[in-house]
Amino acid sequence: MPFIIGLTGGIGCGKTSASKIFASLGVDIIDTDLIARDLTQPNGIAISAIRKVFGDTCITSDGALDRNQMRQLIFSDSSSRRKLEKILHPFIFSEATRRAKLTNPPYAIMVIPLLFETNDYDRIIQRSLVIDCDEKNQIKRTMKRSKLSEQEVRAIMATQISRQQRLQKADDVIVNNNHLSVLQKQVNEHHQKYIALSKK
Repeated sequence: MPFIIGLTGGIGCGKTSASKIFASLGVDIIDTDLIARDLTQPNGIAISAIRKVFGDTCITSDGALDRNQMRQLIFSDSSSRRKLEKILHPFIFSEATRRAKLTNPPYAIMVIPLLFETNDYDRIIQRSLVIDCDEKNQIKRTMKRSKLSEQEVRAIMATQISRQQRLQKADDVIVNNNHLSVLQKQVNEHHQKYIALSKK
């Protein structure tokens, strides 16, 4: 398996922004959220299993996952969230592993929002990188990006491990409370670090 960095962080912390900067430096990116979206598009391979468990109420007329309907369901019923994860995670893990084997040296980034909530990826990644920011920024950015209420954002945050737990588990941390230029500088520094580590 190639040298893989598991990139994670709470919602709104800037995982996408950081991974785009890594990509601009020529690093291969495997984004498990994008894989999940592919799986739940019309005729996606996870749709039949989702329909079997949840019925047609969470499927759109064109045969895709109804994200708004599912979001409401899983945040009002934690057992539904676990059922959805049980369906999606094996598919996501299998595809992420397949893509990881195709990545180019010296290293690749695997974006895994729930990296520390599951141990599935421990045998794939060599290091973990947390993109961190304060709670105020998390909520503000997510509300702006996703058009969600503060209550909805906090509900999502409640399903993730705490910021403190995430920082304790991290091998590396990038703090993203400031301008994009500050994030860029930190990503560049970690890029050089990972090139060196990949050669050991």
